[in-house]
Amino acid sequence: MNTDTAAVRAYLLGLQTRLVDALAAADGQAFLSDGWTRAPGERLQGDGLTRLVEDGGLFERGGCNFSHVRGATLPPSATQHRPELAGAPFEAMGVSLVLHPRNPHVPTVHLNVRMFAALPTGKPAVVWFGGGMDLTPYYGAADDAAHFHRSCRDALAPHGAELYPRFKQWCDEYFFIKHRNEPRGIGGIFFDDYAEAGFDGGFAVMRAVGDAFLGAYLPIVERRRDAAYGERERDFQAYRRGRYVEFNLVYDRGTLFGLQSGGRTESILMSMPPLVKWRYDWQPEPGTAEALLASDFLRPRDWAGAA
Repeated sequence: MNTDTAAVRAYLLGLQTRLVDALAAADGQAFLSDGWTRAPGERLQGDGLTRLVEDGGLFERGGCNFSHVRGATLPPSATQHRPELAGAPFEAMGVSLVLHPRNPHVPTVHLNVRMFAALPTGKPAVVWFGGGMDLTPYYGAADDAAHFHRSCRDALAPHGAELYPRFKQWCDEYFFIKHRNEPRGIGGIFFDDYAEAGFDGGFAVMRAVGDAFLGAYLPIVERRRDAAYGERERDFQAYRRGRYVEFNLVYDRGTLFGLQSGGRTESILMSMPPLVKWRYDWQPEPGTAEALLASDFLRPRDWAGAA
C-alpha cells in the first residue's frame, strides 16, 4: 500500500493556508499565528500551527489548526472501533477549523480532515482517514441548509454516489446531543476510520472534503453577515452555544483524542465559543423562531434534495 504521509502533510498545510487567507479576507482582520513543537522525550512528539482570530469584524472567535504528532500508544478514543490496535505507536495529522461568527444569523461551522497511522511492531502500518464538515445555525434558513448539503454531496459525488447519503447519516447520528435528545446543528457529512478505498482513495476523499469547504460556507456568510439583530438574538445565540460546548466536551472524539493523548490544550479547546450562557430549565416562547429551531429545523431531513 502506498503510504505517502509527506504528501498528506503538504496538502494539509496548504489547505490551512488557503482557508485562513480566504477567511481573513472575509473578516477584515488577520489571523494570528502560533507555531509549536514537542521535543523528543515528551509524551507526544511533533509540531503544529494554530491560526486564530478573536474580536474580528465577522468572527467573534475562529481558529484553524494544523497538527502532526507521533506517540508511543494510541489513546482509547482512536481505537474505539479498532481494539486490535490498542497500545500501538501512532502518527496523526490533520486540520481542524471552527468559526463562531458574531452575527447570530451567520451559522457556526466546523471542518476537520485527518489521517491516522497505527504502527504495530513488526507489522505493516494501518492507515485510515476521517473528517467532515457540519453547520450549526442559531436561526433556521432553508436555503443555507440546502446549499451546504448540496456542496457536500457534490464534493463526494466523484468518489461514489453512495458516500454522501452514508456520510450524511453518520453526521446526523454523530453530532447528536444524547443528554438533550437534540441535534447539534443541521449536519453535513462525517466519516471516520475510512480505509476501504486504500490510501490513495481515502486521501482523495479527504481532499475532496477539505477543498469543498469555502464554497460550502462563504456564500452563506455573505448572505447573512449584514442581517439585523439585537439583544434577543445575541442572548439566544449564547444559549445555543452552550449546546455546542456540551457536545464538544462530552462526546467529540477529536477533543477526547487530544486530551487523552496529552495534546496542546490551548489548541484543542480553540473550538470553544467566547461567550456562552446556561440558564436553568429555560424554554423559548412557543411558536417563535427560537422555539422552532430545535423542535423542527434541526431535525434531519434531505436538505440536498429540498426544492
